[in-house]
Amino acid sequence: MFRKLLLVQLFLFVGLCMLAPISSQAQIRQVNVDNMSDDQIKRIVAEMKQNNMTMSDIDSYAEQKGVPASEAEKLKSRIVMMGLDKSLEAKKSTELFQQDNQYSGRSFNNADTSKVDLFRQGTDPSDVKRRKVFGAELFTNKNLTFEPNLRMPTPSNYRLAADDQVMIDVYGYSEVQYKLTVTSEGYIRIPNLGPVYVNGLTMEEAKNRITKQLSTIYSTIATGKTFVQISLGNIRSIRVLLIGEIQRPGTYTLPSLATVANALYVSGGPDENGSFRNIQVMRNGQVITTFDLYDFIAKGDLTNNIVLQDQDIVKVNPYKTRIELIGEVKRPAIFEAKDNETLQNMLDYAGGYTDGSFKDNITGYRINSKEREVINVPADQIASFKLKSGDQFFIDSILNRFSNRVTISGAVFHPGSYGMERGMTVVDLIKKADGVREEALLNRGLIRRLQDDFSPAIINFNVQDILSGKVTLELKKEDSVVVFSKLDLRPQFEVTIGGEVNKPGVFPYADSMRLEDLVLLAGGLRDAASLKHVEVSRRIRKGDYNSGDSLKAIIKQFDISADLSSIKDQQLILEPFDEVVIRKSPAYSEQSNIMLEGEVVYPGKYVIVNKKEHISDLIARAGGLKSEAFPEGAVLLRKTYINSSDSSLLSYKLALFYNKLEDSTSINSVKNMMERKYQLLGINLADIIKRPGSKYDILLEEGDVLKIPKKLQTVQTFGEIYFPKKIRYEDNITFRDYIRGAGGFTSSALKRRTYVVYPNGEVKSTRKIFFFNKYPKVKAGSEIYVPTKRERRGLSGQEVIGLSSGIASIALIVVTILTRVK
Repeated sequence: MFRKLLLVQLFLFVGLCMLAPISSQAQIRQVNVDNMSDDQIKRIVAEMKQNNMTMSDIDSYAEQKGVPASEAEKLKSRIVMMGLDKSLEAKKSTELFQQDNQYSGRSFNNADTSKVDLFRQGTDPSDVKRRKVFGAELFTNKNLTFEPNLRMPTPSNYRLAADDQVMIDVYGYSEVQYKLTVTSEGYIRIPNLGPVYVNGLTMEEAKNRITKQLSTIYSTIATGKTFVQISLGNIRSIRVLLIGEIQRPGTYTLPSLATVANALYVSGGPDENGSFRNIQVMRNGQVITTFDLYDFIAKGDLTNNIVLQDQDIVKVNPYKTRIELIGEVKRPAIFEAKDNETLQNMLDYAGGYTDGSFKDNITGYRINSKEREVINVPADQIASFKLKSGDQFFIDSILNRFSNRVTISGAVFHPGSYGMERGMTVVDLIKKADGVREEALLNRGLIRRLQDDFSPAIINFNVQDILSGKVTLELKKEDSVVVFSKLDLRPQFEVTIGGEVNKPGVFPYADSMRLEDLVLLAGGLRDAASLKHVEVSRRIRKGDYNSGDSLKAIIKQFDISADLSSIKDQQLILEPFDEVVIRKSPAYSEQSNIMLEGEVVYPGKYVIVNKKEHISDLIARAGGLKSEAFPEGAVLLRKTYINSSDSSLLSYKLALFYNKLEDSTSINSVKNMMERKYQLLGINLADIIKRPGSKYDILLEEGDVLKIPKKLQTVQTFGEIYFPKKIRYEDNITFRDYIRGAGGFTSSALKRRTYVVYPNGEVKSTRKIFFFNKYPKVKAGSEIYVPTKRERRGLSGQEVIGLSSGIASIALIVVTILTRVK
């Protein structure tokens, strides 16, 4: 029997021990992103950023923290909604050439070109095709168009064809107008005259033929009394075929005034393999012209941009030679070269060198039959250098250093950089800088110099000896001369003033500064300032060390005059780092106001007469209570911070509590408590009036608000009762009667914690006497509060299984031990 009882107790103990870890673990896994505050999301993003994680790593981060996948998706959405996803973006790769911007915005390149991936072996080959080809912007720029102008006068070489509209205007002795369309056979039919063949004629030729035919019916045309004018109305459409290396090859319907450039534009221009310089126009099987876009881009020449005709073929051939210019040229890009063109022609197309380019040599990279090679192109060979397709040329920048620069800084009138002249010395440089300033340190200066191997060196000199010509020091390029200032070599001397002055703070120290001078700089004395016992504390800056001396500062006290007239006493002269404190006059006292509201004869604002004024004194000054006043319900509101010591203590305690909080709701509640101006102070005004001066008759403080209500005749109920409401107060009924009047306790009511709040702010709770609840007495104007029982959560299915498994394992171990004991 004893063993069985021991076994049962062991099972219960092990079960209780295992229950807490299972419950806590289940709570850790329950993460709800919807309930997380913005500050918590920001902390998560900051942690991910510190660990160099991006948006793509959120799933792995959530898995590490035990967050389900569904909550991880919500976390992504919250981060995007708050605009924090940009801070988790992956870092962008650096540019091909990193340039150091200096000297009026120019770029000087110090990069080692041997480490530059000029052939882009580490990039996708398709990126190279998408590189900017010189001239491609003509077909990608939305603000540029090659639409033909249909409102210009008809070109004299324009030839009529089917569907063109010919407008004939006969004026003079005869007035008639015709709008005739050229038929598919090439005729226009003039009324009363017949068909006239105009196909293939220019406008001038058509005018002569039509005038000759009209002369047969208008005889005055021959005599010059009637005139004939021919113009073009609606023009026809033509069909042009674009083939070859073009973005959108095919057949296009264009106005008959369209040119080669118009056709290229509507088709998207040459593709990545198309030539910009070998665009052929074929008509009737023959090449009639070759269009070069570079002539237009570089020279504005549209000579070969001919007007197309119906059934013309525009063929864009593949490019033969393309090279690339990189670096210090005005238009770095990929350029197409003709057979007879050189590197100089490509530089001209690129707009030439930039201002900071290195022109003596161009580094080239070429692909030969087996491998790549580096070629050097001196400046005198650029005009004759032959190109090979695939060449890349890098135009470097000039070095980021000067050939003749020397610098002077410090205590001179015009510090800066100067050009070094032959035989230039330190004194010459000082003279160019307009000499040394008055505060210059004359016994020592420095020259920072780069030696032949560019290691730094320091050369010191005596400035006075240099200026007098006693010593001569010759300069080298890139020397930097420093003349020190005495003001820079000493700490910033200052004095401090605080207390009862208008502008307390720190002020620069000046020689012969007196105490009254500092008071004036601080805006003068306040009204509460005391003229006596002005305290000056002074640093111990000089003297011999004595281990037995415990003195840390020198304190002196002075009296000053109200008009701040100076007292001729050398002890009042301030020294650097002195600290002055103006005390408040002990006799000075400001008015302290209180507010009296409610049922008194003279309510309103009152000033406290003395430091020993009680509540009863205030009631007497206000003429006493009115007949309808309810002294049992009077309350006193007092500021949270009464004096500086209370404020500091409470602030410190709340700050400690605030730092321990993690929940945003708790933090906000503490902030609201710290910002609250008044707190309720319970008083019993009836006892105070009966026994003035007693311990209940407390002293008044600045900002107090005393409120005296009218007689109250109700009782308010709150909390876990079926029908919370106001109930008429009756003197002969009990606490339980008021509860019954509100419907009684609910099943969730925590009866033993019920409490009553009286009108004056006093609170009384229910007491336990043996097994019975003793409820507090209810008075008029009271409020009854019934709290809620704490909800008890049962075990989940997973927790029950885990607990059962643990108990079964322990039971098996205990049974095994008992069996062996037998």
